[in-house]
Amino acid sequence: MPSTPLREFLEIPYDQLEELNLEAKKMRQDRVDPGKIREKRERYLASQKSIKAVTVCFTDLEGRLHMLDYDKKFLLKSADNLTFDGSSIRGFSQQAESDLRLALDWSAFYWLPSDVFGPGKVLVFSEVHERSGDPYPADLRSRLKTLADGLYAKKGIHCNAAHEIEGFLFQGLDAERRYHEARKFDFISTGGYYHSLPGDPLRQFIDASAEAQRAMGFQNEKDHPEVAPSQFEMNFSYAEVSIAADQVQLYKLLARQVAARMGMTACFLPKPVAGVNGNGMHTNLSLAKGSKNLFHDKKGKDGLSESGWEFISRILGAGDDLCLALNPSVNSYRRLDPHFEAPNQIKASAIDRGSMVRIPIGNEKSARIEVRSIAPDANPYLTLYSLLRVGLEGPAQAEDESKRSRTRFLPDNIHDAIRLFKSSKLMADILGEHVHTRYAELKTAQADRCPKALGALVKVAEVQFHHEVTNQFLWSQF
Repeated sequence: MPSTPLREFLEIPYDQLEELNLEAKKMRQDRVDPGKIREKRERYLASQKSIKAVTVCFTDLEGRLHMLDYDKKFLLKSADNLTFDGSSIRGFSQQAESDLRLALDWSAFYWLPSDVFGPGKVLVFSEVHERSGDPYPADLRSRLKTLADGLYAKKGIHCNAAHEIEGFLFQGLDAERRYHEARKFDFISTGGYYHSLPGDPLRQFIDASAEAQRAMGFQNEKDHPEVAPSQFEMNFSYAEVSIAADQVQLYKLLARQVAARMGMTACFLPKPVAGVNGNGMHTNLSLAKGSKNLFHDKKGKDGLSESGWEFISRILGAGDDLCLALNPSVNSYRRLDPHFEAPNQIKASAIDRGSMVRIPIGNEKSARIEVRSIAPDANPYLTLYSLLRVGLEGPAQAEDESKRSRTRFLPDNIHDAIRLFKSSKLMADILGEHVHTRYAELKTAQADRCPKALGALVKVAEVQFHHEVTNQFLWSQF
């Protein structure tokens, strides 16, 4: 007698996944009424019997992605009353005020590759709210979305971004958590820039990760090995800033999961290996109004408009203030080393890749600025929110500063960056005093667990207590 399968969970081919996710992305970019999107998604979940669970995501203050799987039927009944213990999330609520709410952002809905996430699941991002239902100030995703929506509603301005995120592929599972045992990372490949045989492990990993990204609607443009051994980068197209920030979180999640399935580790430490190039998260930004790119001027310097240069001037003027938000870990400051194409100079240039801001070659469609001094372990919502607020509202670089022949440099260690951040009235105004103080405290706690002098060797503590690597158990081993 033939047996019938015990479970028939949703598994969608990659080409169909891409169509579904691109349609959802377009609805989001077109700002379709959120109520209509919610109704459409809930109707779909109710009718699709092969979906067992919904993965709900949120991001904490430091940029760690958290995920909870909700039973589909429970979620549909309780979508307006999802709560979690905020005191268990470092940087969120204190124990006395632990209960927080999750407000589903139904527009940020993704169909998932079942070979990466398991069959029968879909994913949705959420915002974090207070018990009262008000947005939680330490949830920078909510604040970025509110900022972008407000600029569009009041001025018709679209904020667009694209990230170039570098990472390393290392041998073995959980290589970062086991760093204290071997005190080194083992490269999977020692090939060079763009050079990797089609069948080697690095290329297999890149291919599998890029395929999953395309299936989730990233609209990939190119992918390749990077300059350092075992280093990779996969590039995808421009999107509205809140979509772009979500894609950063998904990019790292997909890379880590694909690597783990291959028995390896995808690592986004800014400088996990001394002596070779580090990982960056170059962030491309532009503003548009209707079909007009506000940063483009064919006759402007380097093809950039006056408003584009004003945006840059404000970012450069606040370079020291922004540094800790853009480079949030002890390990970040190893990357800001001028011997390895490090973007540590507080200046803008069309050609000098050591500059904090670069102006890539562009036209009326692609003109943009590229902020290069951002580490891949930074909170993407915090970085985009801070850059937009500073670029649009911050004080411009003083005239005498912009004309000085002597180049200014970003801090070369986290202690100086913390000091500059704590004393910054600009960042306190942008983030609010409470979030500004809490973020500084978190970074100080990390710095205090590590040797003050970076030295020539990557120390165990800067890996073990790194905010993206450690879990609660490791954090307490101090």
